[in-house]
This record gives sequence, structure tokens and C-alpha cells, in this order.
Amino acid sequence: MRVLLAESAGFCYGVRRAVELAEKTAGQTGGCWMLGDLIHNAHVVEDLARKGVRKTVDPCLLHTGDTVVIRSHGEQKSVLDALENRGVTCVNATCPNVVRIQRLVAQAEAEGRRAVIIGDPCHPEVAGVASWCREPLVFDGPDAVRRWLDSAPGNRETPLTVTAQTTCIRELFETSWKIIKKECTNAKIFDTICNATHKRQSEAAEIAARADVVVVVGDRKSANTKHLTEICKERCPRVFQIEGADELSPDFFNGCSVAGLTAGASTPAGIIKEVYATMSEEIRAAEGKEESFEELLNQSFKTLNTGEKVTGIVTAITPTEVQVDVGAKQAAYIKFSELSDDPNAKPEDVVKVGDEIETYIVRVNDVEGYAELSKKRLDAVKVWENIETAVEEKTVLEGTVTEENKGGIVVSVKGVRVFVPASQSGQPRGADLSAMIKQKVQLRVTEVNRARRRVVGSIRAVTDETRRAAQEEVWANIAEGKRYSGTVKSMTSYGVFVDIGGVDGMVHISELSWSRIKTPAEVCKVGDPMEVYVISFDAEKRKISLGVKDHSVNPWQVFMDKYAVGDVATVRIVKLMTFGAFAEVVPGVDGLIHISQIADRRIDKPEDVLSEGQTVDVKITAVDEEKQKISLSIRALLAPAAELEADDEAAETEE
Repeated sequence: MRVLLAESAGFCYGVRRAVELAEKTAGQTGGCWMLGDLIHNAHVVEDLARKGVRKTVDPCLLHTGDTVVIRSHGEQKSVLDALENRGVTCVNATCPNVVRIQRLVAQAEAEGRRAVIIGDPCHPEVAGVASWCREPLVFDGPDAVRRWLDSAPGNRETPLTVTAQTTCIRELFETSWKIIKKECTNAKIFDTICNATHKRQSEAAEIAARADVVVVVGDRKSANTKHLTEICKERCPRVFQIEGADELSPDFFNGCSVAGLTAGASTPAGIIKEVYATMSEEIRAAEGKEESFEELLNQSFKTLNTGEKVTGIVTAITPTEVQVDVGAKQAAYIKFSELSDDPNAKPEDVVKVGDEIETYIVRVNDVEGYAELSKKRLDAVKVWENIETAVEEKTVLEGTVTEENKGGIVVSVKGVRVFVPASQSGQPRGADLSAMIKQKVQLRVTEVNRARRRVVGSIRAVTDETRRAAQEEVWANIAEGKRYSGTVKSMTSYGVFVDIGGVDGMVHISELSWSRIKTPAEVCKVGDPMEVYVISFDAEKRKISLGVKDHSVNPWQVFMDKYAVGDVATVRIVKLMTFGAFAEVVPGVDGLIHISQIADRRIDKPEDVLSEGQTVDVKITAVDEEKQKISLSIRALLAPAAELEADDEAAETEE
């Protein structure tokens, strides 16, 4: 069997140019942005992010001084204009072929013609091109063209300029423009399909016609990869579209002698090379399957040996054992005690009839003709092998905390005891580690001694790494005004620190509430959820200033809407002075009760009658809207009562 690899598979000029331009820009600026995916390939986008090209889908998050690389598919003109007006530096990585189409549709509008684009209306390239003119016509194929022509008689007289999406299937475009040319009296046709796309599609069609199976490599969001798949399916009955080598299977190649391989314009050469190598291995595996019957026949006459690994098929589950066909002359079975480490596990939860199972041969009885197997022992060996590999590859493992030990805790990872020192538990010094028992945790193994069955791990290494990743994510996307759902981590006399996803920001006490408060503890406590927004930040010093108060609400306007001069209000005393007391009328608005208005008698100082935090009824006696000052009076409410008592006494005297 052989593999036919398309010569044109992989990056086209426009994609390669965009990637190189983004990498160069990131290196020169110390980091830049891309608006959406630079190209339709998740692997490339992730690699660019590691090189400092951060991604955002919202152009409003970009500000003066930022640098953004415009993706190879292009962008809508209104977005580019808005970025320019805000002082954002735009590095245009739009494919030159796409730029040409943008110019053609803009020129069509200038000439009084109507622009027609043949392509996918939902594709970002088409959406971007369409924005360079008013009222463009976008058709996804000849059927849409016919419907538009038949919808109104005057459409055939409309002057048209016809273009195509760079990755459009040539057959769709040619059929569409031939209809337009035949039916319309004034149409200009421009073949804007990329030459590289045409070459790639033609080559894919040729390979598909010769192959028994075709593999198309590319991101599932990529339009040109999708079109390649459609073209291949017209000529080959077995076509598989994949994103990477890990999706390949030997079953793809059963019974075939020629396999084809092509890739979309956004697929890196490294991924194509890996798929090609894996295809060769999978093909050899598929060829090996054809010889498996003879191999199994030979094995059936072999005697099993104690200590060997053997793979078989579960044929029955009885009340005492699991029977396994291992393709040998001896019958084989697994005792329930040798099936799983979990004593509470039911056999049917571990294996089912028909399952392929790999086991360890415990004992062979040739006289009685049976072999005793153990899945549990083989699993234990594999776990130790996996743990040793995890140390080398720094893999994160998951386990359950089973006990508190002297100096730390013990975590069970697939039956293996892993000791985690207290300093690596991820808990504060002196914390009660017993509270972690039965918790599932992630850890990284730092030391293994298989002979002594000793394994040491660290939970802190994983949590620190996760926290660093979360911090980088926050700093990469933070912006003034952005809102977060955070958690109060600590409190001081001047404010609180809030965790917004691995990064702590400071909310000053003045930003916690419109009401006047003495300590943050009056409105929140450690552990409380808190909705905050970014007031300002300093990326170099790693400082963030957060706010809670909704500044869109004007407390003074709330007061004016609710009260007027002469109204009675229930207020809270917030501060005592020598000349009177300040009282909160509504959150964020205080009024003054002059010392002469506190009581219906002369007092030496306000605290003789009032105390901070006390609630009292007052009358609003004056409001200065310009200076936003309010005068309040308790005495005004007391005076009428005093006068009424005096009148009653006078009446009694007259009687």
C-alpha cells in the first residue's frame, strides 16, 4: 500500500504571510493582539498566543497604543475605521487576494454598479468584503443566483460586478457567473479564486480519483478544508476529514491499496508530516490485521506461561469468576478478587461480555487444562509504569486524599499511595489537613522509588501553575471598565482585596458603598462574592484598582426624586461635630442637623442628645441644589407638640 501526498497541501502564501507578520509584530512590540483567529487553525492560534499574540473577539477592548494584527480573511471596514479613530495601530495581514476583492467591490460602488460575491455568506472573508460597499449581493451558488434573477424582472438590467470568495469551489463559481452572463445585460466578471486554492482543489480531485481512501487535514472551521473534503467525496467513497494525527485509525485503511493525503491552506507543515508518518504506521497495522487469523491459529497451540501478559475476550461472567478466551488451548478465568482494586466494585461494572481485556498470568495448570489470570496485578504494574512516566513527563495525576499522615497527607492514585508533604499540600501553614480527606485532588509526582514502593507528590505545584495560568489570562484580557465576579480574599481598614480569577484587586473603602462606612466589615466579609469593575490597572506593577459602586446612579438625583422641602425623613446619624450632626438621608447623600435644630432646648454639644448610628426622624427645612447641601431639623418636629401642650395647659387654667 502507498500514500499519495498532495504537493500543494498546507500553508498558502497568504496564510504563511499572516503568521510570519504576526510573529514579527509580537517580537517588535513585546506583544500584540489578533482580532479573532488569525487563520482557521486552532494549533497555529495557540502557538501564536505562546509567542505573545493575544486574541480578542471584541474590538472595543482595544485602546490607544495597542497593536492589532488583522487576520488573513480580512475585517469589516467599519471595524477598521473604528480602530483607527481610537488610535489603535493596525498591522494588515489580510491576504493580498482578499484585498483585491475588497478593492473590486469598492470600485463597483464608485461606478454605480452592484457588487456580487459568490461564496459562503457566513464566512468572515465574505462578510469583510461585503462591508466595502453598500447593498452587496452574496450568493452561495447557482440556485441562489437564479432565485434572485427570478424575484424581479428589473434585476436582469442591473449593472453587476461579479467576484468570488478566494476559496470558492470553481465549479460553483463558473456555473454561477455563466448564468449571470447569459441572463444579465451589463455584468463584469472577475475570477478572484486564489490560484493556490484552484491548484489544491484540482490536485485533491486527481488524488481522490486514484485512491481507495483520502484523508483531508485541517481545522473544521476552515472553509477551504471543507471544500477539499466535498471535492474528494465526489470522486472517492471513503474520505475522512481530521484535525490531527490522533484522529487516525487503522480501520480507515482496511482493504485499500492506495491512500491519498491533502490538507487545507491553514494547516501547518508539522501537522501534515505527523499525519503522513502516522498514516504509514496505521496502514502497516491494517495490513497486519489480514495476517491475524494465521497468527491466532499458531497461538492456539501454544502453552501459556506464568508471569506473562496476555490479551483475551471476556466470554462469560459467572457468580464466582470472569471467563476469558485468550486464544490458547487452556481455558482461562479471573477470580473476582483478582479483577479490581475496589472491593465494592461489581464484576459487570468492570468488564462486560465481549470486552477485550489485558491480564497477567498467575498460574497455569496444564493437567486440568486451565490458566488463572489477574487483571488487578497487571493494572498495578501499569499504574507504577504510568507514575514513573509521569515523573519524567511532569504529567498531572488525579487521586483522592485517604488520610492525614505525620508531616502531610496520603493520596490514593489508582491504588498507589502518594505521600504529599504539608508544605506541598497547597494549604496554609498550620491548616487542618484532615479536612482534605475524601477530597479529589490533582498533583504532580516528584519522586518515585518503586523498590521501596515510595511515591512523593505535590498538589501545590499544580495549583501554583493553574493560578499562574489564570493570572496571565486576566492580565492578557484586562481592560478599564471590564466587570468580574470576584471573591473577597482579605480586608484592611482602608478597603478589601478581591480575587478576580487568580489576581487580587483593591477596592477602596470609598468605592464599597454610597453610604458612609467606617470599616469594610459593615458591608462584606472574607469569602463573600462581589461584583466589581476595573477602575484602573498598572500591568508593570501588577496593581488593579476595582470599584463596586454603580456610578450610573446619581445619589443626589435619587434624593431629589424622593424628597422635597417640608418632607419628613427617617435618617441615620453618621458623624457628630461641635456645630451639629451629619445624617444620611439616602445612601451617598448627607444632610446637616445644626446644633440649634437638634432639640427644643439649648444643648452644649450634639452628643448630649444624639449618637452615631442612631436613627431619628427629621424635617427637611432647606435644599441648596447648586451646592447639593441639605438642612435638617429635629426641633421642627418637636415644636408643634410643645405648642399643643402649652395650649392645653392654658385652657385648663381658664376653666
